[in-house]
Amino acid sequence: MISAIADRARVAWLRRKMRSDWDRRGREDAMYYVNTARRGWDEHEFFATGERNVAELISADLESVCQGRSPSAMRALEIGCGVGRMTRALAGIFGEVHGVDVSGEMVGRARQFLRDTPNAHVHRNSGTDLAVLGDLSFDFAFSFIVFQHIPSRRVISRYVREVHGHLRPGSMFKFQVQGCTAPSLQGLRNDTWLGVGISEHEAARMAAENGFVLVRSSGAGSQYYWLWYLKPREEPHWS
Repeated sequence: MISAIADRARVAWLRRKMRSDWDRRGREDAMYYVNTARRGWDEHEFFATGERNVAELISADLESVCQGRSPSAMRALEIGCGVGRMTRALAGIFGEVHGVDVSGEMVGRARQFLRDTPNAHVHRNSGTDLAVLGDLSFDFAFSFIVFQHIPSRRVISRYVREVHGHLRPGSMFKFQVQGCTAPSLQGLRNDTWLGVGISEHEAARMAAENGFVLVRSSGAGSQYYWLWYLKPREEPHWS
C-alpha cells in the first residue's frame, strides 16, 4: 500500500515537473527545444525539417504504417507534437491527425501554426496518459524524440498501454526511445531532458505487458531506438 501511494505521488510530481520544464523551454525558444540542430530557426526551414522527417519515417514506411489501409482514410495520433513541426506534414498524408503534448505553451503555438490545417488537432495532455482524447480511436500512432526525455520507464510503459487502448485492432504504433542504457549516459532520476534508456529485453517485455506484438526494431543501444508495436486483430486468449 505504501509503495502504491508513493508511486502515485511520484507520477503526479513528474507530471507537474514535465509540464513546468517544457513550458519554460517553450517560452525560451520553442523551435530550438523541438529541434536542437540550431537556434534562431526560420519558420519555413523549421517546418521543412518536419516534412523531411515525415518523408523518411512515415512515407518511406507506409506499408508497415498503414497495414493495408488508405492513409487518407486513417486517423493518426502523434505523441509529443510540440509546436506542430511534424503534425503539419502528417496532416498532408492522413485524413485526420491529433497531436498531444504536455506543454500548454507548445500546444498554444502549435494551434497558431496549424490554424490553416483543418484536419490537424492538438491537445494538452497530462504527460502520462491520453484521457484528453476521450473515446477517439486511431489507425496509427507515432512518436519521435519524445520518450527519450522521460525519466521513468513506468511512465513510458503507461503511455504504451494508453495507446493500445486508443488504437483499433490491426494498427501500428511506431515510436522512438532512448536505447542507450549505459550508466554514464543515463539521465538523472528527475531530469526531463535526458530520459531513461530502454533495453531490447525491456522493449519486448513492454510490448507483451501492454497487449502489443513487437514486430520490428532498429537502433538498439543508440539514441534512436525504433520500435514497431502491432495491436493484434484478435486479442490472445489465455487458458
